[in-house]
Amino acid sequence: MDRRASAPLQSPGSRTALVAAARLQGWVERFAASHGPVTEDLDDGGVLLRAADGATALMKAPWPADGRPGRGATEVDRLASLATQERGLGLLLVRRGGYAIAAASGSTILASKSGNRFLEAKATAEHAVRIFTEHRIEYLVPGGDRVLVEQVLAQPLLRAIAGRERLAFLDVQAPKTAALAKAAADACAVRVTVTDPTRE
Repeated sequence: MDRRASAPLQSPGSRTALVAAARLQGWVERFAASHGPVTEDLDDGGVLLRAADGATALMKAPWPADGRPGRGATEVDRLASLATQERGLGLLLVRRGGYAIAAASGSTILASKSGNRFLEAKATAEHAVRIFTEHRIEYLVPGGDRVLVEQVLAQPLLRAIAGRERLAFLDVQAPKTAALAKAAADACAVRVTVTDPTRE
């Protein structure tokens, strides 16, 4: 599945939220309390909840199972379990006002480097390759300015790492050290797109 594309366009009656795996079951219960009993179906690479009033919630794991499916009695349980797995992440957050790079295991930051201004792409790539090659990086987590991120990833130094699968692009306004913890948590969250029932 190509996860490099932009976030899906949302219809006027839909919205997307990032929900931590530990809170997913509670979120589903509140959704059912607001919209009526729900059914679970596998749909579009995720779990689709259909509520009695016509509202739907499409929940997608932050990464593919890759032979390591989640466990549980229901599809929601298995989805939450998948999202709690410790996957090796390489975060690359870049804007003109700064950059932040980190290797993470799940939402835990293992090593990082940040700066208050964007260096030339080659220099930023040098920082990234130093951090990424010292840790297990299964997926890249880009964020900030798409053009600048692509410039960094296009550097020959990052050729091997740039080919790794990318998770959803993060909207990061100030890529600094303080932003890395939230970015890592967001990268591990379940993406839930809620579509309101059609009103006649």
